[in-house]
Amino acid sequence: MIFEHADITLPECNRKNIDGRRMYLTETGEAYPSITTVLSRMSREGIKAWRERVGAETANKISTQASRRGTAVHKLAEDYLNNKEDWASKAMPSNIQTFNTIKPILDESIDLVYGLEVNLWSDYLGVAGQCDCVCKWNGRNTIVDFKTARKAKKETQIQNYFMQGCAYAIMFEERTKIPVPDIAIVIAVDDDLPQVFHVKRDDYVEGLTEQIKLYKMELSMDKVV
Repeated sequence: MIFEHADITLPECNRKNIDGRRMYLTETGEAYPSITTVLSRMSREGIKAWRERVGAETANKISTQASRRGTAVHKLAEDYLNNKEDWASKAMPSNIQTFNTIKPILDESIDLVYGLEVNLWSDYLGVAGQCDCVCKWNGRNTIVDFKTARKAKKETQIQNYFMQGCAYAIMFEERTKIPVPDIAIVIAVDDDLPQVFHVKRDDYVEGLTEQIKLYKMELSMDKVV
C-alpha cells in the first residue's frame, strides 16, 4: 500500500517544558499549553480513584507499559503511512501485532495524507499540540488520532479524545485555511477487535472551549495561591 502525501509546509512550533508544564513555542513568540494537558483535567478524578483502587506500584507499572506501547504503535503508524519499507523492522512483535489490528482500517480509509505527527497551534483557542494524522478519510478531511487500550471503550468514556481532535481540526484550519470537519479516533484494543469512532468537529467546539476556560481558571487560582 502506497499513501499519497499532500505538499503542505506548516509553520514551526516547538515543544518545551516550562515550569513543569508541556508548552509549545510558536514562531511568533507565543507559548501555548498542550491540549493534552488542558484536557487531562477531565480524567483526573477517574485516574485518582483507579490508582487508589489498584495501588501506586501496580498503577505505575500499568501506566508505564501503556505509555511505551502507545508510543510504539504511534511510531509504527507514522512510519507505515510515510511509506517506509522497513516500517516494522525495529518494533517488538507484540507492538507489530497490535498495530496490525488497525492497519487494514488505514489501508481502506485513508486517501491522502496532509501531515503526520505535526505540531500545531491556535491563537483563537490559545492552545497547541501534536496531531497524529491529518488526512482525507474516505474522501473527507479528517483528524485521525491513534489510541491503544486494554479494554474496549464506550463513547461516553472518550469525550476528551473528541475534544482533542476538535482542537487539532481548528488548529490545522487556522494554520492552512483547509477546513477539517471530521474526527476519527482509531483504537487498537488488547485481545479484541479495533474500534473506530467517527464524529463531527462542530459537535465538540462548545465543550472544548469550556474545558479550556476551566483550565485557565484553575491556572489563575494556582498562581494566586
